[in-house]
Amino acid sequence: MLRIRATLTRLPECYEEDAWTGVRWRVRQATVAHVFGGEDQLFRLTFRAEPDEVLAFRHLGEPYFVVGGNAVGLLLEQLVDWEEVAELLTDSYCLQAPARLVALVDRPEPRD
Repeated sequence: MLRIRATLTRLPECYEEDAWTGVRWRVRQATVAHVFGGEDQLFRLTFRAEPDEVLAFRHLGEPYFVVGGNAVGLLLEQLVDWEEVAELLTDSYCLQAPARLVALVDRPEPRD
């Protein structure tokens, strides 16, 4: 959770708060990401994605899952690519934040 927190709290006006279960990060009133543990004691991260990316995540399958709308989830395992997670979280923020705040974000170059 420390890596997720470090990525999100560096983004303009992004803040952490307790959710109904787990912890979520928001910009204004829009949720950027949510981390929670399931009954199976595995942790999940949900975030927002562009519609074409949602479709790609659906086809990728585990460890990704589609929540609904533009919300996607990732089962957090020991083998998580934290650079990829940082990119996904930054993209999620940029989908949820006002354009004025998005303009302040230094976005990583997309990986091939």
